[in-house]
Amino acid sequence: MIGYRSDVHAAESVADDIRALGVRALCVQVDTVDEESVAALFDASEGFGAVRGVVNNAGAVTAVGRLQDNDLTAIRRDVDVNLVGVIACCKYAQAVLTRAGGGSIVNISSAAATLGSASTYVHYAAAKAGVDALTVGLAKELAPAIRVNAVSPGTIWTQFHRDPDRPARVAETVPLGRAGDADEIAGAVAWLLSPDASYVTGANIRIAGGL
Repeated sequence: MIGYRSDVHAAESVADDIRALGVRALCVQVDTVDEESVAALFDASEGFGAVRGVVNNAGAVTAVGRLQDNDLTAIRRDVDVNLVGVIACCKYAQAVLTRAGGGSIVNISSAAATLGSASTYVHYAAAKAGVDALTVGLAKELAPAIRVNAVSPGTIWTQFHRDPDRPARVAETVPLGRAGDADEIAGAVAWLLSPDASYVTGANIRIAGGL
């Protein structure tokens, strides 16, 4: 099941790649800051198959720059998406994972949680630090049936950035000398979802090129 908010074409493209492997795929529109929408996402899993893993990957930054120069409404929206939305999805994931006999939750955090992202988006960094704390707490709360872990990417070439050239500009500050690719994050997520990580919970894998 692939949750998307607005870009149905991107979601269906991923679904087509999955179907090409002989696996069923379902795209469901969801706004993770809307509790009813999140509940509907997990309701859609009924009859589609047992839910064994959940990846919380929604993220947004609309307020960019120094904190004092940004509108509080935009800041609040960013915090809602990056923290409250993850909390909502974790809340509703628990029931479906429990019905399936247990499983794994992977929260996508960010290296920003420890770097702070000064003069860029400190509120985003603060929200991701909240995701880190949520991951540790829920890992203890839901063990042993449900494992909860996080992955913390650095700057990655995606459409996340308001400035599409930002990954190239940031590259000179990264020890490995470049921004990362989404595929370099996906492997860690897949591992945390898999039986190979059966003794891993409360962990946070940092994939940030050395930052």
